[in-house]
Amino acid sequence: MNRRDSLKALGFTTLSAGLILEACKPGAPKTEETAPAATGAEAGRQPFEVERDKKLNGDKFFTAAEMATITVLGDIIIPKDEKSGSASDAKVPDFIEFIVKDIPDHQTPMRGGLRWLDLQCLNRFGKVFTDCSHAQQIELVDMIAYPAKAKPEMAQGVAFFNRMRDLTASGFYTTKMGIDDIGFAGNNPNKWTGVPDDVLKHYNMQDVKAGV
Repeated sequence: MNRRDSLKALGFTTLSAGLILEACKPGAPKTEETAPAATGAEAGRQPFEVERDKKLNGDKFFTAAEMATITVLGDIIIPKDEKSGSASDAKVPDFIEFIVKDIPDHQTPMRGGLRWLDLQCLNRFGKVFTDCSHAQQIELVDMIAYPAKAKPEMAQGVAFFNRMRDLTASGFYTTKMGIDDIGFAGNNPNKWTGVPDDVLKHYNMQDVKAGV
C-alpha cells in the first residue's frame, strides 16, 4: 500500500475463479493477470497503477518558484524539532507535486493560492513570499492559519492554507519519519499479565490473583 492509498480508496478488480483457473492451465498465454508478481514498492499493485504512477512522476505541474514556496510554507507548518525533521526533510513537497497530478481537483486551488500568497506579500512587503523574511512570512501565515480569527477579506488565503496544511500533514504522517514522530507502533504481540494493580486496588480486590 502506497502513500496515495491513505488519501483515497482505490477499487481493486476481482478476478473470477474461472479466469484464474484458465490462466493457470499449462501453456496459457501470459496476460497482465499471469505476469510475475511485483516485488518491493510495486508489490500488491496492478500493472496499470505502476504505469500510471510512472507517468505522473515523469510529468511536472508546479514551477520551480511554486515548489520553493511550497517548501518554505510546508516547513512553517511542520518545522524541524528535536524529535523529527521538517516537512521538506520528509519530502512532502514531492508528495504534494504528485498528489495534485493524481487528484487534479487540487491544481487550481493550489496554484491560485500560491499566487494569492505572493500578491499579498508584494502588496505588504514589496517582494514575493520566498524572498520575505521569516518574520514577514509568519505575519502573513498568522492572518490565514486561524479561520475563526481571520478577516473576511482573507477568505481565499484561509481556504488555500487549510488545503496546504491538510496536504502537508497527510504527506508527512504517511512517511516513516511522521509515523515515528507520533510513536505509532502498529500491531505488536502482547502478553496478558493480569488485571493491573491500580484497578484491583480501586475495587478493593488486591488479594485476587488474576490468571496469567
